[in-house]
Amino acid sequence: MTNEFQIVFHNIDQSPALTENVNKRIQKLQRFSNDIIGGRVVLDSPHNNHHKGKVFSVAIEIHTASREVIVKQGQHDKPEHEDIYVAVRDAFNAAERQLKAIDKKHRKATLEVENFEVVPDVPTTQSVAA
Repeated sequence: MTNEFQIVFHNIDQSPALTENVNKRIQKLQRFSNDIIGGRVVLDSPHNNHHKGKVFSVAIEIHTASREVIVKQGQHDKPEHEDIYVAVRDAFNAAERQLKAIDKKHRKATLEVENFEVVPDVPTTQSVAA
């Protein structure tokens, strides 16, 4: 599969270091699920808020073969999200937890199917007219 991700910078200057950080985290996510088809990462900075400071938000959409994983870190969730790298880390950690939960459910369902007992077909007796 192609695993194409789009990285969108909204109200933030694009930097090679930040792009590299996001790409490394995407590669890490791909280790947890082979079903990832693609996705989108949106890095956003709200307008200046004089009372709370400049808090960043990160939204991640991951498209898998079976479902979509969406993580949205709100702009005012945590004061430590004044550092874009911390906001990215927290969002990707949440996405990782969701992917692991999906994988765990998938494995459990697969094991339940594999544990069914297979009973051989018993031929039915047919009466033969003489």
